[in-house]
Amino acid sequence: MSGQTGSSINLSANDELEMSGRPGTGNAGPNAGARTPRPVSASSRNAWNDGVDNPALHDPEAAFGAYGQPRPNPAAIERDIGYTRTAGALHATGELDDMRRSRDEHHVVVEETQGCWFKFKRGLRGLWATRQTEDTKTDREAYVRTTLRELIIYMLFLIILCVLTFAMTSSTMFYFTKVLSELFLDNTYNETRNTFRGSNQVMDAWRFMWEPMLNGIYWEKWYNNANVTMPNSNGSFIYYENKLLGLPRLRQLRVKSDSCIVHPDFERDIKYCYDAYSNTDGVMETSPFGPYEDYMSPNISFGKTQVTSWKYKSEDELDGSGHWGTQAKYDGGGYVQNLPMRRVDAEDLIAYLQDSLWIDRGTRAVFIDFTVYNANINLFCVIRFLMEFPPTGGLIPSWTFRTVKLLRYVTTSDYVVAGCECVFVLFILYYMVEEFLEIRKHRWSYLKSVWNILDIMVLMISVICIAFSVYRTLVVGDTLERLLADPEEFADFEFLGFWQTQYNNAVAIMVFFAWIKVFKYISFNKTMTQLSSTLSRCAKDIAGFGIMFCIVFFAFAQLGYLIFGTQVKDFSSFGTAAMTLIRIILGDFDFHQLEAANRVLGPLYFIFYVFFVFFVLLNMFLAIINDTYAEVKAEIAQQKNEFELGDYFRRGYSKMLTKMNIKKEKIMDIQKALQAADINADQKLDFEEWRQELKARGYADAEIETVFAKYDLDGDRVLDETEQHRMQLDLEGQKDELDKDMANTREDAECIVTARPKSGRRVDSSIEDDESGVSGGSRRSGVSYEEFDVLTRRVDRMEHSIGSIVSKIDAVLVKLESMEKSKMKRRETIGKILDSITEVCRYCAASRFEKTDRQKNKSLFKWQMS
Repeated sequence: MSGQTGSSINLSANDELEMSGRPGTGNAGPNAGARTPRPVSASSRNAWNDGVDNPALHDPEAAFGAYGQPRPNPAAIERDIGYTRTAGALHATGELDDMRRSRDEHHVVVEETQGCWFKFKRGLRGLWATRQTEDTKTDREAYVRTTLRELIIYMLFLIILCVLTFAMTSSTMFYFTKVLSELFLDNTYNETRNTFRGSNQVMDAWRFMWEPMLNGIYWEKWYNNANVTMPNSNGSFIYYENKLLGLPRLRQLRVKSDSCIVHPDFERDIKYCYDAYSNTDGVMETSPFGPYEDYMSPNISFGKTQVTSWKYKSEDELDGSGHWGTQAKYDGGGYVQNLPMRRVDAEDLIAYLQDSLWIDRGTRAVFIDFTVYNANINLFCVIRFLMEFPPTGGLIPSWTFRTVKLLRYVTTSDYVVAGCECVFVLFILYYMVEEFLEIRKHRWSYLKSVWNILDIMVLMISVICIAFSVYRTLVVGDTLERLLADPEEFADFEFLGFWQTQYNNAVAIMVFFAWIKVFKYISFNKTMTQLSSTLSRCAKDIAGFGIMFCIVFFAFAQLGYLIFGTQVKDFSSFGTAAMTLIRIILGDFDFHQLEAANRVLGPLYFIFYVFFVFFVLLNMFLAIINDTYAEVKAEIAQQKNEFELGDYFRRGYSKMLTKMNIKKEKIMDIQKALQAADINADQKLDFEEWRQELKARGYADAEIETVFAKYDLDGDRVLDETEQHRMQLDLEGQKDELDKDMANTREDAECIVTARPKSGRRVDSSIEDDESGVSGGSRRSGVSYEEFDVLTRRVDRMEHSIGSIVSKIDAVLVKLESMEKSKMKRRETIGKILDSITEVCRYCAASRFEKTDRQKNKSLFKWQMS
């Protein structure tokens, strides 16, 4: 055998016997001497089959690959393995009967595993196979393969998610918001040259309504004073491009005049007391106010807009929503007044409200709401201005501009995004099944992993976002239908705009978690585990240090709040003071404000805080992390390289190269058979000559028949010179294509090795041996399949034997350890017994001595008395 293959491997007698029984090797059967030994290059496993259950008999294309070479027959391989296991070396050791039974059982298993239902279940299980559902701890290659499959699927999910999120927002949204905010917030009042941003008194509320609000909402003139007329359209177009949806609305919230208690010393001078806003019955005002005839008469109107500003409407009546301002959380109801469609009527209405003192001491908040839509960019902007009137007096302005895309599917790109959304839903269903399988297997231990909790969070956020997306599509359609039916009403998009903003925030958080989750799939690389290892190892030290840091930090925060809270805005509340101290750590501070608030305590506070927190505590925090990182890095540098991703690709490259080399050898075999089969040299090759030559080379009848029939075009069972030449050309072409594929594969492997020159040193030698065997196969100097099969079984037997020996050694060690523990216990027991005996002996000796002494003294006393 070694002489035929050129291999330097020496086989034992049992191994030779094991190989001698293999059909097709030239050593089996009575006619073995008359048959030509099969060359190693024709390493077709189907040649060892007798033709039974050969798929080539039923499907000729199944016997040959893409290049015309024979394909391996799985059933023949299984019979071959079972045959060699029973007829070879195991027969010499007296285990033939046992292995025959195991062979029969193996055939039963093979037949069961070849069923369609089994293949379907295996494929379905493999679709959701993960590192947590499969046992990959003992097989590092399977671990990397499973991780790589998870990573590829997850990267596809991440790409779809990024497409959806980037389609959700754009720079156009920013410029749309910027244009509208500058229009209303930065226009100055003619009297004071102030803006809405700097408004601080009640009169500024009316100035804003008269000038920036009316000028910004009602665009009825062009720059040449020509009237703006939009065909088939009602309402204003802000900047001539942004349609005002419905009517703007004013809404006021009030408190009662007796909502707080006046001190008895001031009851004579102060008759009314207005508390801060609260939606409780004792504070919030819901009764009508203002001139009696105004709120009772339904006939007062401006244009088509009726006056409703003096009567309270609840949140349910308005179908409104609450708002969280700077001073309080405000209810969705209030005293509501819509502004007319025309500017003239709106000016008259505002003058009426101002003259009637609509804003007075009881007013705590005034809202101005409206929505615009830009069809050019398909964006809505829901605008709200809030003017809060605190009990201290004055005015605190705030505003929100929510630019959202409520109509999702308009252009072609929008429908592409809709397709991505459908794919995203399928991915979510896929991952829900995956997490269900993992939870079913691990039960409560599933929640011990941070990555699993992160998976659940991503899935929950995704399901909520999908549900809101469906809800938004339905509600927007209904709202627009009602608005088109009655354009003289207020279009309330505030609730929808608010939740669309929360939807955007939830998606942003989900994308953040999704990117962090990538670390879960690249953790098999030891370099990628440095961050998680460092944080997990120093977590206890950081937690202990964090308690100390929080004590000092919040002590300074409370000190700053109490000292500077009445004068410095950055310390006006405890939470604001804490955020200010964090900004000081980052270098963002205003020292002059502290100094102006208190010339002595301000500088001292700043110096002590910077010294203790910045120079001491912060550096201690960094020192803990640096020391832990140094330890983790040193340990990782000393660890042996396990099977990594680069090694997995290199091993796959080696296997691919081996298969290509086998195909090439089969083509060379057929070429040689084509040259040697014409025994009578008549330039014609009949089927019997072809069959005899390929039979001698170890090929099965089905393979021989398929190749011959492919080129026997006239069906006369004879290949003439033309047909032989055509076969030769096809074989040469297939050989050249294989050479190109092998060259490309080697180049790709060299790129992988160059990109990762130091990883996988442990397995490089085995890979290089495999490559040398592949290249040697073409030179007839590699390891043959028979030798490789024998050596594989030998290694399996050695591993089994070593495993049993190791388990026995472990059992012996456990017994020795238990014996040692029992000896120690016996020694301790004997020592305690000896100690107790010693104590008893000492006590007895002392008692005897005392008794003897007493008797001696008694005898001496009697003698003296006598």
